[in-house]
Amino acid sequence: MATTATISISSDIAPGFGGISESMTLTQAGNLVDIDSTSGFAIRKLSADSVVDLVTMANELVEPKDSVAAKIYIRNIGYRDVIDKSVGVTIGVNSEPIGLLYGGDWMMMPLTCIDTDDITATPATDDTVVIEYVMFYEEN
Repeated sequence: MATTATISISSDIAPGFGGISESMTLTQAGNLVDIDSTSGFAIRKLSADSVVDLVTMANELVEPKDSVAAKIYIRNIGYRDVIDKSVGVTIGVNSEPIGLLYGGDWMMMPLTCIDTDDITATPATDDTVVIEYVMFYEEN
C-alpha cells in the first residue's frame, strides 16, 4: 500500500497566482518502490522552553538506512483543543533551526536519517503545546 502526501495552496494576496495542488507517493531512493517503514504516529506534550528530541535517530528500533529517502510530518496542534497562533515551536535537526511552527502550522520535509541527525523541538515559551509527528523511511 502506498503512502501519499497531498497539498493544496490558494491565496488572494498574490496577483495572478492560480494556486497549487500537488500530490506525491513516498518512494524509496532512486526507484518507484513504496517507502516501507514508519516510526509510527506520535503525539508529544511539551511544557518547557528547552530542546526535546522528537526522533532520536540512533534509538530507532528499526535502523533506517543512512542518507536515503525519508520524510517527516510535524504539526503544532495546540493544547486542549485550543490552537494558539502565538505559541511557537522551533523544529530543528540537531537543534539547528529549520523553522518555527505556530499553533496549527505543519511541515513535511525530507530527512537523511543519519544516526546523529536527531529531529528536535524547542518551544518558544514554557506554555504547554502539543506536537504530532510521524516519520516515513526505508528500512535497512
